[in-house]
Parts: sequence; structure tokens; C-alpha cells
Amino acid sequence: MKNDREKFKAEFKNKIYVWVLKLLKFVDGLPKDSISRNLGNQLIRSGTSILANYVEAHFSNSKKDFAYYFRIALRSANESKIWLALLRDMKRSKGETINILLKELQEIAAILASSLITLKNRR
Repeated sequence: MKNDREKFKAEFKNKIYVWVLKLLKFVDGLPKDSISRNLGNQLIRSGTSILANYVEAHFSNSKKDFAYYFRIALRSANESKIWLALLRDMKRSKGETINILLKELQEIAAILASSLITLKNRR
């Protein structure tokens, strides 16, 4: 069972990493106007924070710290959804590209939330 859990962790980390790469490529392709640039910068900060806090959680020294970093990652995922939705609704990019990013982000957020619930129930 431990191997399955370790495999899932590695696959999930890779899923977030690949999503961040897609996000960076997406932001790089946004129009160069001030709104797109500012929303893109916010999106880069919140999107990369998901990965950074997920990784940081696995180096934490306690379950409390672990949960703390997971909560930050989940909050960053929720924030990223807002920036993506604004860019989509302002038609700054193709809606289908943003919808794919949003769908993948929703899956990532659901796993983070589920992990937090499981952790809370283990206390």
C-alpha cells in the first residue's frame, strides 16, 4: 500500500508540475495589453504557488505544517480559477484553452481538498 501511496504522490506532483508548465506557456501567449499582463502576473503567482506549497508540504516536520501548506496550495488553486475565469470572460484567449486549464485545475483542487479532509479525519 505504501508503494501505491508513494506512486500517487509522485504522479500528483508531476500532474501539478505539467499543469504549471502549461499555465506558463498560456500566460506567455496572452496579449501584451495591461489587463492581460496584470492578470497573467497574478495567475503566475497563484499557479506556481500550488506546486511550491505542495512540494513544501512534503518537507514539513509535522502534520500541522503539512496541512498548512496543503491549505495554501488549495487557496492558490482557488485563486487561480478566478484569474483564469476573468481572462476567459474578457476573451483574452481562446476559451477552450482556458477551459482545459480550469478542468485540470479543478481536478488538482479536488485532490488537495480530499487530502485535507483525510488528514483532518486521521487526527
